Amino acid sequence: MGAGDLSAALWQERRQLELLLFRLETQRLHLAAGNIEWLSFTASEVESVLDRLRFEALARNVESAAVAAEWGLPAQATLIELIAAAPPGAWPDVLRDHLDGLRALLVRLGDTAAASERMILGLELPAGKGDPAAMVEQLTMAGNVERALSITRRAAQPLLMQYLGDDANSH
Repeated sequence: MGAGDLSAALWQERRQLELLLFRLETQRLHLAAGNIEWLSFTASEVESVLDRLRFEALARNVESAAVAAEWGLPAQATLIELIAAAPPGAWPDVLRDHLDGLRALLVRLGDTAAASERMILGLELPAGKGDPAAMVEQLTMAGNVERALSITRRAAQPLLMQYLGDDANSH
């Protein structure tokens, strides 16, 4: 374990964040096109990436703790603290590039998730009109909307923002 392994873990996490951004954009585009019948599928795809991101974050935390110990920092050191403690050479620049890339992704994720959330909240659900089949469809769609809303709200990645060491949305 070392800085190279941390960098690799950060790359993996960045790739998953890019995939999350893509899935959220796909969801937003389907909503904008009025394709609400695909909401359960797009929500499942977003949720799947969020699940993978949990494992990527765990891998990053393990590698980060090892590098922090190697560089004389506590295991919970932030990326900013790691950059400051990095030995002279390429690592400060490599880690700064990861920091900048992660910040940019988090800003885009926040904006896209907020746009998706607004669109989900603005959905017009079909009226049940007393027909049992239509009422079931309405209840199903309402459940899909609630699930999609909950999943979309999880996309913000607050623990990653905390790991970066500052408010990533302010940059």
